[in-house]
Amino acid sequence: MRELAARLGYDLAEIVVYDRVSVRPPLARLKAQATRLDAEAVIVPGLAHLVDSQIPVSLVRQLDVITVHPEATYSRSASPVLPILPPVAARDDRRGTFD
Repeated sequence: MRELAARLGYDLAEIVVYDRVSVRPPLARLKAQATRLDAEAVIVPGLAHLVDSQIPVSLVRQLDVITVHPEATYSRSASPVLPILPPVAARDDRRGTFD
């Protein structure tokens, strides 16, 4: 993880280790640490280190998630949140006008 972080230009600020004794859920702890550190990304050894071997949507909304094996980046910018726009007026083809 250190090597990949350096190669990608990240400053590895902290390694969060899962603690079975902790009352706080691991994902909540990881997100809190990332917020506290103002992190841009989290690097994990692989998908197996995540619940159900899947990247939580709430995590990738907050941070880029990078896996070491296989090396992949799940970017929060890859799926931008689109604004909610008002519906487009229906077109009346018989008159060539919009309602």
